Amino acid sequence: MKPVRQKPAEKVWADLQTDLGLSDLHIGQFQKYAELLMARNQEINLTAIEDLSGIVRQHFIDSVALRDAIDLTTITSICDVGTGAGFPGLPLKILFPHLKVTLIEVTKKKQQFLTEVIQMLGLENVEICDVDWRTFLRTTQHEIDLFVTRAALDEVELTRAFRASCPYRNATIVYWVTDVWEPNPKVAGYVKQLVTYKLAKKIRKLAFLKA
Repeated sequence: MKPVRQKPAEKVWADLQTDLGLSDLHIGQFQKYAELLMARNQEINLTAIEDLSGIVRQHFIDSVALRDAIDLTTITSICDVGTGAGFPGLPLKILFPHLKVTLIEVTKKKQQFLTEVIQMLGLENVEICDVDWRTFLRTTQHEIDLFVTRAALDEVELTRAFRASCPYRNATIVYWVTDVWEPNPKVAGYVKQLVTYKLAKKIRKLAFLKA
């Protein structure tokens, strides 16, 4: 089998800047993020994607697809549920620095990586929360407009936020899903909008859930 030819890094970043209309500052931040991710991925299991093109496409571009579905300039605060290596929360923060971002991640090594990224990029108003989803809903009262998650939890678990006793019952949840995704019948009533987008040759969807 012939080895897959990798696109030169310069081309990867030039294409990203053109396709998304990014500033030199944004590109510089994404470059540093990717370099640190690939370096730390040798020590910590952060992502199964190891090539630069894949990281840019599957993590950066996929994360910021949200900006084409909703006007994020009108959003004040987001919470990334099960953020892992920071997706989609940190790419969104890079593009929309006004956002107050909460990252829910229970794995210590991933928390350490997130801290390193935040400090390296000089990101402000980013909080790492080390409790699980149920504990977060039960014990916190942050001001959050939008929850985001790239399928870190199933949709039934996510809708716990909409219970009458939960302080987040009025928030919206955006759930990254595949084009063939069908909501659990228990969740169908919460699906207010499905936005389709293209990621390379794949079709994906953003499911907007709200009580």
